[in-house]
Amino acid sequence: MEDLLLFTFLTFLLVASISVCFIKQLLHAVIVFGVYSLTMAIIWQMLGAPDLAITEAAAGIGVSVIMFAVVTKLGRKVQ
Repeated sequence: MEDLLLFTFLTFLLVASISVCFIKQLLHAVIVFGVYSLTMAIIWQMLGAPDLAITEAAAGIGVSVIMFAVVTKLGRKVQ
């Protein structure tokens, strides 16, 4: 059961990482990146590395907040 859950998270991680490259709305790309980071933190926790999970969650939140601030200042669409 745990292997199936891990496979599901890894598949979602792959889909999220590819979709960030093709999203035209920058705000949506930032949201998908935040979800990617959260999923990565969950995977690290499932693999038994809580220190990496906490680091990934903190870094993902920090980078997502900075990217959100930049997107709101610059605009929301790729030209």
